[in-house]
Amino acid sequence: MAETTQLAPVIGVRVTGGRIRDDLRAVGVVWRRELLRFSRNRLRILTALAQPVVFLFILGTGLSSIVPSTDGFNYRTFMFPGVVAMTILFTAIFSAMSIVWDREFGFLREMLVAPVRRSAIVVGKSLGGATVATAQGSIMLALMGLVHIPYSMPLIVTLLAEMALIAFALTSFGLMLAARIGQVESFQVVIQFFVMPIFFLSGAVFPLTALPQWLAVLTRFDPLTYGVVPMRSAIFAHLSVPAAVRTTLDPSVRWGGWTLPLGFDLLLVLAFGVAALTFAVLQFSKTE
Repeated sequence: MAETTQLAPVIGVRVTGGRIRDDLRAVGVVWRRELLRFSRNRLRILTALAQPVVFLFILGTGLSSIVPSTDGFNYRTFMFPGVVAMTILFTAIFSAMSIVWDREFGFLREMLVAPVRRSAIVVGKSLGGATVATAQGSIMLALMGLVHIPYSMPLIVTLLAEMALIAFALTSFGLMLAARIGQVESFQVVIQFFVMPIFFLSGAVFPLTALPQWLAVLTRFDPLTYGVVPMRSAIFAHLSVPAAVRTTLDPSVRWGGWTLPLGFDLLLVLAFGVAALTFAVLQFSKTE
């Protein structure tokens, strides 16, 4: 009797990569990794909050003695949106440092050889960093009552939306800077060159009115300016502030004789973030 040979069933194999679903899954994985790294580093959370609190309650108190309050208005109330923006700025920019760490220690190379588009990795990093920066900034909202800002749910929702947009733009900017940098030390030098000018030129600690012409021009080239102004406007809309004080401390951005609508400010922040993310994707698409 002839022996019959039974063949084992063949299991189909699908090569991953090249599909939108694979890219979206990669975005989700990178995004979750950024959140896990943030949630497990409590020291990072505390230290990232220390500097904004120092600016708000020490620098703000000092400036309050120089700029007298008007009808109960305190200068720390003016500084609050700028301090929140500073929290987002530092967290978002330094979230991009993780990609330099990954490159220096070889983990980035393992991600880049995955069968997904490199743009998916960059987008995941950007969304992860933006989420972390927004979460860090949202912690600062707990201090609103200490600077005479009401805990209004519409105000909080508005601020969170604006914070998320700012965080996306700044994280994308950080990734653009980190795209071709191979060492953490070099990235820190580059970041220090950009971070403090971006912060101080945004009107975070001083009004944008009555500035010297050269300084006023520089503030208009600062992308963070177009994020701080809408946040401050949203806060002032929920305060009883004299018209003269609001005109001085809550001015809109002007291009020549045109006053920019707040929606246009936010659109500029979005455009800056998309442009920075696109440039970062192009840089990462080049062969390492």
